[in-house]
Amino acid sequence: MRRTLLLAALLTAAPLIAAAPANPLEGRWQVDLSTDPAKPYVKTMELHLAVDGSVTGSFYDSSIEGGQWKTDRGRTCVSFRTRDGVGPYHSSACLRGKVVEGQTWAEHRRFLFNWNATRG
Repeated sequence: MRRTLLLAALLTAAPLIAAAPANPLEGRWQVDLSTDPAKPYVKTMELHLAVDGSVTGSFYDSSIEGGQWKTDRGRTCVSFRTRDGVGPYHSSACLRGKVVEGQTWAEHRRFLFNWNATRG
C-alpha cells in the first residue's frame, strides 16, 4: 500500500517538476527601455533556450534571429538579432541574480542602448 501511495505521489508531482524551466534565463521578461524615469517604457522579451545553444523567441515585438546562449564564467548570457524593417538590432544580455542586464546596438540608427529586464 505504501509503495502504491509513493508511486502515485511521484507520478502526480512529475508534471510539476518537468514544468520548471531548465535554465533561469528561459521565459518571459519585462524590459525597461525608459530614458526618463517619469515616463516608463516597457516591452516584453520571450526567450526559449535550446540544449544546442540556440535561442528563439521575441524581443521588442520582433522575432529573434540567429540567437545563441551560453553559461560560462559563472553567468548565463544570450546574444541575438532582431529587425525593424530598416536594419538589424544586435542585442546581448546576461542574467545577474534575478535581473537581466543587456544592451542593444543598431548601427543603422547610430545608437547603443543599455537596458534591464525583470521576470514578467
